[in-house]
Amino acid sequence: MKKVFLLCAALIISGAISIFGQAQSDSDSLKNIKLEEVVVSSTRAGKQAPMAYSNLSGEAIEKQNSGQDIPYILLLTPSVTSTSEAGSGIGYTGFRIRGTDANRINITVNGIPLNDSESHGVFFVNMPDFASSLSSIQVQRGVGTSTNGSAAFGASVNMQTENVSRQPFAEISSSYGSFNTNKNTMKAGTGLIGNHFAIEGRYSTINSDGYIDRASVNMRSYYLAAACFTENTVLKFITFGGKEKTYQAWNGVDLDLVRKDPVHYSRTYNELGQYTDDEGNTQYYNNQTDNYTQTHYQLHAVHQLSPELSLNAALHYTKGVGYYEEYKTGRVYAEYLLTPAVVNGVTLKKTDLVRQKWLDNHFYGATAALNYSANQFGLVFGGGANKYDGEHFGKVLWVRYPNHFDADKDWYRNSSVKTDANTYLKLHIEPVDNLFLYADAQYRYIKYDIDGKDDKYDGDTQAMRDITQQHTFSFFNPKAGATYRFDTKNEIYGSLSMANREPNRNNYTDAGPNDQPTAERLYDTEAGYRYQSGDAGFGLNLYYMKYKDQLILTGKISEIGEALTTNIPDSYRAGIELTGALKISPMLRWDGNVTFSRNKIKNFVEQDIDEYDADWNWTGSRSNDLGTTDISYSPNIIANSIVTFNYKGFETALMSHYVSRQYIDNTSDRDRSIPGYFVNNLRGSYSFKVPNVRAVELGIWVNNLFNAEYSCNGYNWYSYYLGGERVNEKRYFPQAGTNVQASMTLKF
Repeated sequence: MKKVFLLCAALIISGAISIFGQAQSDSDSLKNIKLEEVVVSSTRAGKQAPMAYSNLSGEAIEKQNSGQDIPYILLLTPSVTSTSEAGSGIGYTGFRIRGTDANRINITVNGIPLNDSESHGVFFVNMPDFASSLSSIQVQRGVGTSTNGSAAFGASVNMQTENVSRQPFAEISSSYGSFNTNKNTMKAGTGLIGNHFAIEGRYSTINSDGYIDRASVNMRSYYLAAACFTENTVLKFITFGGKEKTYQAWNGVDLDLVRKDPVHYSRTYNELGQYTDDEGNTQYYNNQTDNYTQTHYQLHAVHQLSPELSLNAALHYTKGVGYYEEYKTGRVYAEYLLTPAVVNGVTLKKTDLVRQKWLDNHFYGATAALNYSANQFGLVFGGGANKYDGEHFGKVLWVRYPNHFDADKDWYRNSSVKTDANTYLKLHIEPVDNLFLYADAQYRYIKYDIDGKDDKYDGDTQAMRDITQQHTFSFFNPKAGATYRFDTKNEIYGSLSMANREPNRNNYTDAGPNDQPTAERLYDTEAGYRYQSGDAGFGLNLYYMKYKDQLILTGKISEIGEALTTNIPDSYRAGIELTGALKISPMLRWDGNVTFSRNKIKNFVEQDIDEYDADWNWTGSRSNDLGTTDISYSPNIIANSIVTFNYKGFETALMSHYVSRQYIDNTSDRDRSIPGYFVNNLRGSYSFKVPNVRAVELGIWVNNLFNAEYSCNGYNWYSYYLGGERVNEKRYFPQAGTNVQASMTLKF
């Protein structure tokens, strides 16, 4: 934090120098504040863009922000499903759009890539209460426009942090609810100083026991922004970060076991950290936790070269470091490079131990875009270059039966370096009245190097497995489309796009010797109709997403809860997205959306299913030719409804969310699926004024109003044949029943 404040001080000095002897009107200051929005305009879909997108304003985000993570704030946008390991929407959460997981969704903050360079995922647990510092979110479904970072294979999510306030302000917010969930947020800003400078920040804490046993979270985060304004230039420094400690809950719950033995098991059962002590008692390791700190720094510069031409550029750096610690039972000494102990004259092969797996990484780079707009013509030329440098290593902290044990010795270590560069050119033109043409081309280059050994033991070499490898990719991603506006209320659009994407780290390290992953390609066709009037809105979007070698979730996870994928040669996603809004009266409004889709794999073969006889003797494996099947985690129907009632300072909203059945592998077997669910949440708020306080806001959220018993996610722990019968050892992630959160906010 010391470096942050030093940099802010430098910005203050530079701002003071820039305004010395110079006067500027409020209107000019307002113009420069609006320049902040140029930062994301080069990567966002514009008003006449020929694609499906949704915008969430800062006001909408604030209303939805009860302390749950970003995936739950996006939940009511079209085609979105969310997941939560702790069952309460806080901690480790995720989302899918059109059935595509977040590892294959491009996510940016102010145009800066947020996806992890290796896993391609985004871990919102490292950014607690980030929603409190957002001014807007745009979700583009499908390939969308060219942006920085990883390719969009189902959607892109573009988040913009708050513009600096022109007026001084302070805000204190606190909430408390079920599972001892407590969120506290403090925000403050200087407002414009001399019409040229402003600084504001936020600090938040979130703690919760979680719905699942011991699935506790302890999270801290901050946001700080300092901006300097001159007549045609904005210089803005932003830093935000989070520190989290969460108890592991990534194994899920065996609901079949819960049904068979409800006395000893429940929907909240968490097996992680369980061990037997020396007296034979069952215990749970109290530090079975994930620990991570992530800090982001961004420096943005926007300059208005002329009324038609502007330039925005940014430098960024992200530091991430952390580990997860766990108690492991019955571990083989050799697999941890440990010397077996001799107890009572017997040489042991296995022991209990406590281990840590570490990540220590740096991500840095630059982005830039030149924006030209005049009359019926617009052009954006931009791109970025980023580099990731990370270390993966493990340590054994404790061994139950040690022999010359050295806790400082690395159990494994490897490093990764990834370079990712892209450039794009976007053209918007209105050749005749009300016909808007769009063209977009991107070139992307990736070089990925892994060097060292990972945590898997190689029995042939009697050493940890060497995963040294190098991969290089060059991708060309073109897009084109058109929008025709009949009048001020009605328009139609259509687009064709292509995207390419490289495999992630797990695809390489978990692949078998004869199963090397390859890049995937998507051809996306979108067509739609939009209607908008003062009291009503309607949208219809048709999409057909054709994949070559799509990396599809297999329904299996790694030992640390990471979803595993594999290439599928031929697959597609097709659907209809309907959106609607109706202002029934000045006090009553309805918003809703529904997606109907088909998500299919052609010529699918389920491979290498283990077979055992009735006495558990392995007899081989079999493969099943299943023809056309459903893609895992891709429901055919997703529907949302929001009914909002306003009266003076009071507002209440009933939010309904329906998701149809999802299969947890690619076989379309109902026994390996997540049943459909329908969940209703109720939100209420009341705002009023008191002396010396700008506003007092009281809020309450009643989640899962009707106490639905459901799971939002699941996977196959192990599926096999025993005595000729298929056995599925599945795990699910049950969600909390009716739970409540109440809040109070004071705005000064």
